[in-house]
Amino acid sequence: MFAVPSFVWATGVTFGAQSTVSPSLVKLAREGVPWFLTALVVTGFLKLLGALVGIGLTRPRRSRISRLMVFCGGGAATLLTWHGGLFVVHGVLVEAGAVSVESDLAGLTGWYLYLWGPWFIMGGLAFAGATVLYLAKRDDRRRLRLYGAVGALGALVLSLASTATGIG
Repeated sequence: MFAVPSFVWATGVTFGAQSTVSPSLVKLAREGVPWFLTALVVTGFLKLLGALVGIGLTRPRRSRISRLMVFCGGGAATLLTWHGGLFVVHGVLVEAGAVSVESDLAGLTGWYLYLWGPWFIMGGLAFAGATVLYLAKRDDRRRLRLYGAVGALGALVLSLASTATGIG
């Protein structure tokens, strides 16, 4: 379900986005900017992959698949929690008056503070919990923790890089 808006918005239909997403992003979708539509489609597929990883973390697997599940679970937990945390911290700073935003973005602050941020944080915590439970059922959990740590660190570096470049 979480992937559906990405695919719908990639078609240029921005239903539900006008009041909950940055106007500049809505404009890119409406105008059919190729790189942005590609980003939406890739994001949709990553969300579907995340669903498969979430399901995979509920099933026992062989060693090679286990490493991949723990790597992706650690990465997803970190990326989602970090992303949601940024939304919440920024929203709190805006609401407190410590940071100002452009007038066309002011109405979106509540959406990011009270909906999107907590939603991403809950998703990240769900992945973290699923990964921990997956590891608890494994005899080789000590070795697998390394894969989770590498996935988490990779996700954090990816997020920081995308934020620094203005993409994320």
